[in-house]
Amino acid sequence: MPATPAVPASPRTARAINDRLALRLLQDEGPLTAGQLKERTGLSRPTVADLVERLTAAGLITVVGESGAQRRGPNARLYGIVTDLAHLAALDVRTEGVRLVVADLMGTVLAEAAVPVAAGEEASAAVEHTVATLERTAKEAGAERLHTVGVGAPGLIDPATGSLRDSSGLPRWHRSLIAALQERLPARVLVENETNLAAIAERRDGAARDRETFVLLWLGLGIGAAVVLDGKLRRGASGGTGEVGFLPVPGTVGLPSASGCDGGFHSLAGSAAILELAAEHGLVGPREPLERAADVVRSGPPPFLDALADRVALGAAAVVAVLDPGCVVLAGEVGRAGGEALAGRVAERLSRMSPLATEVRAGELGGGAVLRGALLMARESAQTTLYPTRG
Repeated sequence: MPATPAVPASPRTARAINDRLALRLLQDEGPLTAGQLKERTGLSRPTVADLVERLTAAGLITVVGESGAQRRGPNARLYGIVTDLAHLAALDVRTEGVRLVVADLMGTVLAEAAVPVAAGEEASAAVEHTVATLERTAKEAGAERLHTVGVGAPGLIDPATGSLRDSSGLPRWHRSLIAALQERLPARVLVENETNLAAIAERRDGAARDRETFVLLWLGLGIGAAVVLDGKLRRGASGGTGEVGFLPVPGTVGLPSASGCDGGFHSLAGSAAILELAAEHGLVGPREPLERAADVVRSGPPPFLDALADRVALGAAAVVAVLDPGCVVLAGEVGRAGGEALAGRVAERLSRMSPLATEVRAGELGGGAVLRGALLMARESAQTTLYPTRG
């Protein structure tokens, strides 16, 4: 059966495509001249001139300077995105508190703040403190009205509603905070699992910049994974793709349950387990705070790193056997602290455990990946709303 011939794009559709292409280039590369836009898009000079005029009239781009000290005139004008067209915010919600930033449309951070939440603090107080801090920080940054807010949180995100699902293992104020943000802010509020956001950030700015397919293994206070296949983040039917803390693995006592990951991979490679392993090696004493795990891994001697790599490789091997991602990024505070020393050890073990060639890389963004990913999510959503989709 002969293939159906492609229908040529209408002039309006072609203009919209060209406009979005130019805006994407200005976003990724910064200010460009009309000549540089012509070179990078392959469009004709008149077409570029038209789109520059159109985007300028729409208030989306503006002249921000000139290219080269010796050049003058229209051909030297540098065009850049109007960054204050909308303001964004991003939140990284953890058990112990919230970190947040306010940024312009390009994702440039204008202000930031931290909101500690004490153990046992009333949910209503934690929520009120966080929302008030965000409103104050936005005002200090000159963002009287936020356009989009990206939130990264532990737990499952319902793929049907985009909301944080109830979980007995999470503080009650987490869900209350999301509801309060949606109710009190004149902004679109987007919520995503923290590990998924870390994968978005590592792919855009970190260790997976050159990968279309990879798995990010988050090693921190908790254990999680994010799966990116063919450039798309995969969430699963219930939003639970990557819940590898529940993965049954050798070396644990018992099995995980529907209500807790004790006995799963979390019991081998979570922060508490890492500190127990460090105590066995004489590196720390008992009852060290969980936040110490990254420091211990960063300074750990080879025998300790060997033992830790044995554990991490068990979970990584299961993921590799099912997905064949070709690349595993060890992220989170512990993954970054282990660096190439831990990544190399895990890669060597995987090469003996699996016939599937798998590169193992150390994450580059550490604990800041979640906040960066939340900001990238907010930026993408805002630009999709603000930038033209029709000619």
